[in-house]
Amino acid sequence: MRKSEQEVQERLEVEPELPEDECLVSGADRERVGRGRALLLDDEAYFELAETFRALADGTRAKIVYSLLHQELCTCDLAAITGSSESSVSQHLRVLRQLRLVRSRRSGKMVFYSLDDAHIRILLSVCLSHIRDAGRQHEGMDKVLELFAEAS
Repeated sequence: MRKSEQEVQERLEVEPELPEDECLVSGADRERVGRGRALLLDDEAYFELAETFRALADGTRAKIVYSLLHQELCTCDLAAITGSSESSVSQHLRVLRQLRLVRSRRSGKMVFYSLDDAHIRILLSVCLSHIRDAGRQHEGMDKVLELFAEAS
């Protein structure tokens, strides 16, 4: 989703300029504001980003995703791990599947869940690194960057 320099430059050329004598916010730099606007993604991208973080903002869903970081699990396993009912876990899994955070695999009558792809693993690793390293140097970022490189 990151825009190339050329795309940003093209958008800057097409975007209407801010009026010369008008400042949106006191002290705002017209060039930086114009460049910042040109770098913005479409609204749908921000909606999807917010939905992903909203899904992970629920404690039970965060536990489910974290548990799946380590191994493939079925609904009853996840219910036992999280201390929730299977019905509740199923509802959480439905949300996570819709957002492509988890995927399912059927084996006979059992359905097993795992993280959808390496991007989710990286997202969790970066978030957990941020939480654990609050106020300290980011030790272990090499591992996170290595995971990112593998996913790309």
